[in-house]
Amino acid sequence: MYDGTEQDLLRLLASRAGISPEYHDIAGTLHLTSDDTTRAILSAMGFRVDSRESLAQELSSWDAAVWQRPCDPILIVQQGYDAVQWSLRLLLESQDEQSLAVTWYLSDEKGVVIHRAEAGPGLVPQEERDVAGRRALCFQLPLPPDLPLGYYDLSVVARSNKGDTKGLLRVVVAPPHCYVPDAMAKGGRVWGLAVQLYSLRSQTNWGVGDFTDLARLVEWAGRDLGAGIIGLNPLHALKNSRPHHLSPYSPTSRLFLNELYIDLERLPEYRSSPDAQRLRNSPEFQKDLERVRQSDRVDSESVVKAKRTMLDFAYRQFLKENYTGAEPSLQPTSARGWLLERFIRDEGDSLERFALFQVLEEERRLVELAPKLWPEWPEQYRTPQTLALREFAKRHRKRVRFFQYMQWVAADQLKDAKARAAQVHMAVGLYPDLALGSDRNGGEAWMLQDVLALGADCGAPPDAFAPQGQNWGFAPFHPLRLKATGYRSFVELLRKTLRQGGAVRIDHVMMLFRLFWVPRGLTAAAGAYVQYPAEDLLSLLALESTRAQTLVIGEDLGTVPDYVREQLARYKILSYRVFYFERNWNDGSFNPPSAYPEQSLAVVTTHDLPTLSGYWTGEDIRLRASLGMYPSEESRQQACEERARDKRHMLAALERAGLWPAGLSDHLDQVPEMTPELCRAIHVYLATSPAWIVMANLDDVIGEVTQMNLPGTLDAYPNWSRKLSLSLEELQRDERAQWLAAAVRSLRSPAGTS
Repeated sequence: MYDGTEQDLLRLLASRAGISPEYHDIAGTLHLTSDDTTRAILSAMGFRVDSRESLAQELSSWDAAVWQRPCDPILIVQQGYDAVQWSLRLLLESQDEQSLAVTWYLSDEKGVVIHRAEAGPGLVPQEERDVAGRRALCFQLPLPPDLPLGYYDLSVVARSNKGDTKGLLRVVVAPPHCYVPDAMAKGGRVWGLAVQLYSLRSQTNWGVGDFTDLARLVEWAGRDLGAGIIGLNPLHALKNSRPHHLSPYSPTSRLFLNELYIDLERLPEYRSSPDAQRLRNSPEFQKDLERVRQSDRVDSESVVKAKRTMLDFAYRQFLKENYTGAEPSLQPTSARGWLLERFIRDEGDSLERFALFQVLEEERRLVELAPKLWPEWPEQYRTPQTLALREFAKRHRKRVRFFQYMQWVAADQLKDAKARAAQVHMAVGLYPDLALGSDRNGGEAWMLQDVLALGADCGAPPDAFAPQGQNWGFAPFHPLRLKATGYRSFVELLRKTLRQGGAVRIDHVMMLFRLFWVPRGLTAAAGAYVQYPAEDLLSLLALESTRAQTLVIGEDLGTVPDYVREQLARYKILSYRVFYFERNWNDGSFNPPSAYPEQSLAVVTTHDLPTLSGYWTGEDIRLRASLGMYPSEESRQQACEERARDKRHMLAALERAGLWPAGLSDHLDQVPEMTPELCRAIHVYLATSPAWIVMANLDDVIGEVTQMNLPGTLDAYPNWSRKLSLSLEELQRDERAQWLAAAVRSLRSPAGTS
């Protein structure tokens, strides 16, 4: 039993669980983690911390836990590893030790046994412990050398007079770093365009940018502009309802795609469905379609309702044309039917559960008097593995398959857009975002609640942009449970995202190292950092990146310790450098292009910041003032003065770099507006840097003033719904895009050349 005061035991348990006792904020101020915060976070992790006795018991249980299973949950080694031992732990009496014999098998991902070995009797333990009055022994056994990259299952049987003990160890062989295209590693440099997919207008979409629009954008940017990469918002599944469920960064699930982006016109079963075509040609539908298409805002709720109705008609027609029999014994009769069956099989349990969750949500909305979130559902439906749910799934098999069908259609259309990038010889191709977390009341949280800490939220400590800190409302991954399950949920999340394109941006990449936890119901001021097994997570990311041949960019803005960036660089994860922030904060001057790291992506601004034109005109300051987001007129005036200084610094940086735009006033204080020439000069400034990738936001190219998202607002500002002012058809004729592309690509040696 543990000795010491209750506070001593609390802090010891916190240390073992990875709760940091202190942190420095972006200003360098030291914050100590209070005992109340420590206790709340430990409770969110599932520990009993209400008394000294319970803390002592938890610590004793912690010590005993490693001896309760014969093998560790996972062993990760780096490719080319030297001699490696794995641990076998057994509870044995003295008379049983001499008879101990061990046999183990190593199987690859297809289940093929590739190695078999035996040891004993006469094994010598490397460690001995007393665990709850029992004798516990640890033996070290050799891992076979030179295993190729991949995942393996090591199955062990230990036989003694006591009987047989079985164990299972997951073995991972990972590369030393993430994937980097050969051409880029040899000196090739890339430029590209970034866009929020939903914001694309076209003459054919249904009021929101879709996967067909994306394919057309890719073809134009790659063929006519020489772009090598197209940056995108997260494509994760959303509920698409205002105001809480529009943000691509707050999805219902990161494992699957947003049905909003499906192009119905490409589905043969939609075109052949009499019901769908009858509705499509009705005056009411045509009127609504024209309204949402012409609107300057995406009406996600109307669009997703229309698409869901049409997808339902298309699915019924799909079953008629491609299947025979009745539920639950439907059998595919065509190649298209078999494609769906293969997709369902390959996606496995996660797709089945996600589709089941959506059916449950539909059903609960029908039977409940008031909407209820899944934590409030009847107990038999709150977790995905109950007998009642299996029966529910059988009764609703056809509807479950409908949601699987929608994901198949979305994945197939995204795959086509990805293929188009290869056809126009884009060096990287699509570059989607991986959000930090998901809606705690959404499908992913319901599916993964065994590895989430639902009693806590993710957030950020106080900084210059959020003096009170931030609480994002996502339930964080539980690092201890994540490791105990062999990181399977994390790997699946990576695998599904990495396959979407040639690169991926990991939002808040610090989550691989540490995450700011806020006890549920408290403010961010009561938060603390929790450490994550970074080496394990980075190794798994490196393996999945290499397998998918997908470049990784880490969004490393905010409070980033030096060691984090050092580790990211070692794993060849590109740093995310935003022009607005690349400053000498002593005097406010902008860093020269040469200061940007080679292993980085450089961009002027992001979705959470003002566009270049909005920054220049102070539209963001005006907007914040109109919403009462400044505490006083003096603070608003101070923001205006700081912006004026920043603009002078920006122009001075261009002048030092010899990039002063022709026709621009020679006086730094006499540049009242953002011109195409000035926009081009700023992007050329970035293009002269050694950064591997330079991005231009389409918003900036065509002079959009308002930003996509205004942090700190919910329904006071139309976040995540502004469309571009030009359609795809108009963009392809717009000279500003051609001029900027010509200037930037001339400075970026094509990836593919050295």
